[in-house]
Amino acid sequence: MISLKSAIAKPFAKQVYRSIQKWAKRPIETQEKVFQNLISEAAGTAFGRDHDFISINNYADFVKRVPIRDYEALKPYVERVIEGEQNILWKGKPLYFAKTSGTTSGVKYIPITKPSIEAQVAASRNAILLYIHETGKVKFVDGKMIFLQGSPVLKLKNGINIGRLSGISAHYVPKYLQKNRMPSWKTNCIEDWETKVNAIVDETINENMTVIAGIPSWVQMYFEKLQQKTGKKVGDIFKNFNLFIFGGVNYEPYRAKFENLIGRKVDSIELYPASEGFFAFQDKQGKRGMLLQLNSGIFYEFVKAEDFFNDNPQRITIKDVELGVNYVMIISTNAGLWAYNIGDTVQFTSTNPYRVIVSGRIKHFISAFGEHVIGKEVEQAMQESIANTDVRVSEFTVAPQINPTEGLPYHEWFIEFENEPKNLLDLARKLDESLQKQNTYYFDLIEGKVLQQLKITKVKKGGFQEYMKSVGKLGGQNKIPRLANDRKIVDSFSSVK
Repeated sequence: MISLKSAIAKPFAKQVYRSIQKWAKRPIETQEKVFQNLISEAAGTAFGRDHDFISINNYADFVKRVPIRDYEALKPYVERVIEGEQNILWKGKPLYFAKTSGTTSGVKYIPITKPSIEAQVAASRNAILLYIHETGKVKFVDGKMIFLQGSPVLKLKNGINIGRLSGISAHYVPKYLQKNRMPSWKTNCIEDWETKVNAIVDETINENMTVIAGIPSWVQMYFEKLQQKTGKKVGDIFKNFNLFIFGGVNYEPYRAKFENLIGRKVDSIELYPASEGFFAFQDKQGKRGMLLQLNSGIFYEFVKAEDFFNDNPQRITIKDVELGVNYVMIISTNAGLWAYNIGDTVQFTSTNPYRVIVSGRIKHFISAFGEHVIGKEVEQAMQESIANTDVRVSEFTVAPQINPTEGLPYHEWFIEFENEPKNLLDLARKLDESLQKQNTYYFDLIEGKVLQQLKITKVKKGGFQEYMKSVGKLGGQNKIPRLANDRKIVDSFSSVK
């Protein structure tokens, strides 16, 4: 017998699909409206006055008046908001500050306003509704759902609540899902990640879990603890679990490991949320890339990654982007971020509609020898190299070895295996060949005998989790960078090999 919730979900999904199609089919016009609205709404703010928003009539005016900024450059404005001033970056005060900490930078406080959190909530809901509309699958809405996230406990300062984005989002679970939502509020408030995951295992192990969501590396930890406790595959524990929702990192390097832990394949939906905004979600199961959210109070600009560190690099809007080019994504938002570099690089897989994949971080690359290898390339190399084998990888990161004890320099891959290859050198060769195919600069360096073939350093099981714990970043939204241009991470990490 179909439930009322299931019966309502399909027509609601159809309605939302039609609404999205209206703006997705008019992308340039949609973004122009967002742009004009942002400038108009913020003209009276301190930032708007400082940058003469009242005189901005078009995008060219905006580029002249508002330079690209990262967090450090925007920080003086943010600090004024933190101290209680109003009308600084956006009208009034933000509702929240999302507290974030990057692997290579300190604590950031990202403003979240009423319209920006509403857009975040709508996008996460719409991702599921478009899945329902496309597949017709709806039974999962009657089961239990879990999102592995940070604590929802917030701290109040000068009238603004401060917390992790995932914890803030926990306050916006729709009423019709609250009975289905797990874990309990009490468990969700546990700060220590290992204690929290153990409590989540205890709470969920006998439940009808149908949807599980979170960053793959931390969901993997949850799955492993379930398996350790029961001796069963996750798919046997949760027989109706058929939808995995993830974001934050590329799922492909984890897919083989997940399917082994689950014991079967499950559908997945990729999301692209961040403290700065909810940028995209997977709108089609069979299509590569995520639908860029053009109608969510975010105006997008793009700079070619290869030009980004040049003086005065060219900034473009969606109408001028090309497929397959690596772009740094720049955003202006209804939370008061202006020409803001979030640090991500993206590539477009489609312009009708506009779909993107996250290709890496502009600061997370290896170019110690001029090769400019990016996250997408090392992930694709791993995916290709272990395809159709029984090798399973739990986690990995890559760093340059500039001063080896002997021989030429090389890229060093730190890999934690769930199931090791019979021949480590053969895997290294496959990884290297894939990287050479993808990156001509790397190919030239290998051919020119500037670099030798990459080397693999095995990491003991649980080693990455030990490292993250040692630097206070276990759990939540934290993740290991796929690669770095120095050895700061792996030098401290290598002590737990």
